[in-house]
Amino acid sequence: MTAEDKPFLQVVRGDPSPEEVAALVAVLTARARAAAAARDGAGEARPSRWADRTRLVRATVSGGLAPRGPGAWRASGLPR
Repeated sequence: MTAEDKPFLQVVRGDPSPEEVAALVAVLTARARAAAAARDGAGEARPSRWADRTRLVRATVSGGLAPRGPGAWRASGLPR
């Protein structure tokens, strides 16, 4: 028996319906395609620096701490 003659999947316990086998094959195929895309780098492209909305988030003051104390709400909205 050659590798081409062997079945791709083999049920060793239970009696799955054709729909259950089809669902399993669909999941395994999706996982294999996602893994191949990740290896090839064909996944989603990173957004450009212009389209990246994280640049709109204001940097925090003094090493990661937001302004504190009286008037902090006012200082948090003022430009640097």
